[in-house]
Amino acid sequence: MILFGIMTYQTYIFDLDGTLLDSLTDLELSCNYALRANGMPERTLEEVRMFVGNGVKKLMERAIPNGFANPLFDKTYQDFRQHYMIHNLDHTHPYAGVEEMLQKLIASGKHVAVVSNKFYAATQELVAHFFGEKISVAIGERENIRKKPAPDTVNEALRQLGADRETAVYIGDSDVDIMTAKNSGMPCISVLWGFRSRQFLIAHGAATFVEKPSEILDI
Repeated sequence: MILFGIMTYQTYIFDLDGTLLDSLTDLELSCNYALRANGMPERTLEEVRMFVGNGVKKLMERAIPNGFANPLFDKTYQDFRQHYMIHNLDHTHPYAGVEEMLQKLIASGKHVAVVSNKFYAATQELVAHFFGEKISVAIGERENIRKKPAPDTVNEALRQLGADRETAVYIGDSDVDIMTAKNSGMPCISVLWGFRSRQFLIAHGAATFVEKPSEILDI
C-alpha cells in the first residue's frame, strides 16, 4: 500500500476558481469585453480578483457602474456570459500540483467533488476538460438551488457522492468558502495560492491554511 499522507478525511469538496483553476485572466478579459462593448470603463485584474467569489452575476454587478440599477446591466451580463463560454479555456489552467494532488486522493479511494458559484455549464465544461474522470461530481450555479455560502450545493454534492458529512472537508480560497464550510457543518482548508491573501482570510475566520496542493494530503 502506498501512503501519500495523513488524509484524515474521506470526502474532499473543492471550490473551483482560485482553488483548482487559475481562471482570473479569462474572467477579466470577458468582463472587460462586455464592459467595453457597452461603453463602460474597464476594470483592472486586481479589481476583478476582488469581485469574484459570489458567482458571475455578482461579479458583473460589482464591475458595472451602478450595478443592477444600470439600464444596460442585463445586456452587459449576457455579453459577458456569451464571451466567457467561448473563451473560458483560453488562459485558464490548473494550479501547479493540483492534478497530482487529485490523483493521489483518487488513488487512495477518496470521494472528490467540485462546488462552484460559476454558472453550471461553465463549471461542467472546465471540470471535464481539465480533470476528466478524476472528478465525477461538479455542481455549479443553477436555478432552484441556492449558491454558496448557502449549504445547498455542498449538500447536493454529498448526496451525489453518497458521502457522509462527518468525514468531509471543504477546500477553498475565499471568505465565501469559509462561510460555506461553516454553513455546511464542515471544516475548511483555506488555500493561499488563490484570489485572497492570508491576512484577508484570517480576518474572515480562516484557521487552517495550505501553501501548496500537496499539503492537503497531510491534513
